[in-house]
Amino acid sequence: MDAIIQALYWISSGLLIPVIVLLLLFLAQGLLVIGGFYGLYASRLAFDKSIKPALEGLTADNAGNVLSADNIRRTGLVNVYLEKLMQVADSRVRAEKVLADFEMDCERDLGTTKTLAKIGPILGLMGTLIPMGPALVGLASGDMGTLAQNMQVAFATTVVGLLIGAIGFFCTQIKTRWYAADLTDLEYVYAIVSEERA
Repeated sequence: MDAIIQALYWISSGLLIPVIVLLLLFLAQGLLVIGGFYGLYASRLAFDKSIKPALEGLTADNAGNVLSADNIRRTGLVNVYLEKLMQVADSRVRAEKVLADFEMDCERDLGTTKTLAKIGPILGLMGTLIPMGPALVGLASGDMGTLAQNMQVAFATTVVGLLIGAIGFFCTQIKTRWYAADLTDLEYVYAIVSEERA
């Protein structure tokens, strides 16, 4: 029994460095996600100023002029798919494929933020619990230096893990709403254009 407990202890202790490395990698990924989130926000502002007002007055007659390739800014995902949709709007099957591809790209983009939201706190908890064993041993033996060092690691990994999770959760919530609105806009445009060509 002692051998099993010792093996578990060595396994958990050996995981501390990989957990810290993964936390740092996920934190770097989270910072990249924040940059991408800001870029998406900027492209949405441009879309809301240039295309969104035109969608409200869109009719079957003016759809081709309003949504021409020159008017669509290619800075965001919805703009790229809006242009693709206008190119294949005469074919129902191809238009539905474009809409399905848009949904898949949205899910792919959300996959990163969902991973951060779930994995960050898990790694933070692991980074908290792993140093607690040596910290308790240090406490029992009166070694306050070991206790303090391990508690510092435990608290730092908890904070970093929660920060990663918060970044992922926040970006996932906002992007989900944005992509749902974008899909509604694309479906609306397709309905107008297909009505024109029916």
